[in-house]
Amino acid sequence: MKEFAVAHLARITGGTLQPSSGSGCVGSFTGVSTDSRTVKAGDCFFAIPGPKFDGHDYLRDIFAKGAACAVVSRKSDDEELADKCLLQVADTVKALGALAAEYRRQAGFKVVAITGSVGKTTTRQIIYHVLSRHFRVHQSPGSFNNNIGLPLTLLGAKTDDQIVITELGSNHPREIPYLTRIAQPDIAIVTNVHPAHLEGFGDLQTIVREKLSIAEGLMPGGTLIINADFEPLVNACRAKGADFVTFGKSDGSDYQAGNIRSEGRASRFTIDGKEVHLPLPGRGNVENALGAWAVCSRLGLTIDDFASAIKTLPPVSMRAELLQIGTVTILSDCYNANPGSMKNALGILAGLDPTGKRRLVFICGEMAELGQQAEQLHAELGTSIAQAGVQLMLAVGKLAGIAAGSAEANARHNLQTKCFPDTISVRNNLNEFVKDYDIILIKGSRTAKLEVVVEKLKELFSHSGPRKLTKQM
Repeated sequence: MKEFAVAHLARITGGTLQPSSGSGCVGSFTGVSTDSRTVKAGDCFFAIPGPKFDGHDYLRDIFAKGAACAVVSRKSDDEELADKCLLQVADTVKALGALAAEYRRQAGFKVVAITGSVGKTTTRQIIYHVLSRHFRVHQSPGSFNNNIGLPLTLLGAKTDDQIVITELGSNHPREIPYLTRIAQPDIAIVTNVHPAHLEGFGDLQTIVREKLSIAEGLMPGGTLIINADFEPLVNACRAKGADFVTFGKSDGSDYQAGNIRSEGRASRFTIDGKEVHLPLPGRGNVENALGAWAVCSRLGLTIDDFASAIKTLPPVSMRAELLQIGTVTILSDCYNANPGSMKNALGILAGLDPTGKRRLVFICGEMAELGQQAEQLHAELGTSIAQAGVQLMLAVGKLAGIAAGSAEANARHNLQTKCFPDTISVRNNLNEFVKDYDIILIKGSRTAKLEVVVEKLKELFSHSGPRKLTKQM
């Protein structure tokens, strides 16, 4: 980030320098950190209290590393900090957001903000990959999509960056309005809406309102882009009289994909007569790519520019990431799960073996934060599992067990299931159930931490020849 005056920070946050700080206060800072382990000389450190750690406990450490100042929410009586620059505010997280909003106002870059129930990160990665060929682009370092991550993304932009791509996430109402007013996007895109975080939202209509509130922070003349294939989104925009453009497979979409074909590990489709090769599987990723094209088009790229760049897109870690480990194929989608993303992943799994000769395996974690609808939505997931042709399901957790029971009840083929109480249990028993040449989908919410299952499968199958199975189902 560019140099920022401590005095200006005090004005925009309403903070006050602790009385003893006067002589220790430098005029400005050149970076921001919320993690004492990564503080660099010249940084401003925001002491954020959390469930496990409190930044106020590490003030000595950050000044020893050369921090220029620290933003705190309580007075320090530590004599060793008497000559250090401490700015006291009511809330350090809100102060971080205020700084990010002001920095964004001063900066010359454009901001793209992405929200939606599914596909935010993949859409961001596609946009970044394509735009980086034509502009100096900064993006969220991972899923930095909350009231701490978003400000850090904006503040991490360099002075010569032209475009910043951000994600805005939410698990309860009125989070996105706060975030979008910090980001002040030039382009805001809603990828889709699905039943997700129902524990905080209650119903789909509340989710629709929350996602569309991203438009509240749009810059004058900014563009709202929505997925036309989701009628609740379109209807809500029309009811509000909002200006918007659309993407999707639906007729009448402003940005439309046609002739969509799945090629196992990749997809092909056409936009305005131009064939696009997407090295990601599944119709959900076609939607993500089409949303990305809508953004890139608004920023001046041609469809030839887009098609040329996207064909070299690398895989997105833990999001429909295809791995070939020895004889088994793994579809690693461990980052998160809700009904929409589960259905997308199962669709990808079903298309990975066009010969029908390999066994389809689903290691299924629970979908978290679904509130009172959790059991019903897991039962509905079971129907999708059966329809996808899964032959072996290893369920992790009680709710995944409900999905397994529903899958067995709805299957018209030989579907075997095994339920485990937790991730460690399934990890320790993989050797008994998974066999050579299986195609394995691994997906569940972050609470399941199913990436440890992926690592165990790598351990079991990272060799040149077939292995001997301990037990078959």
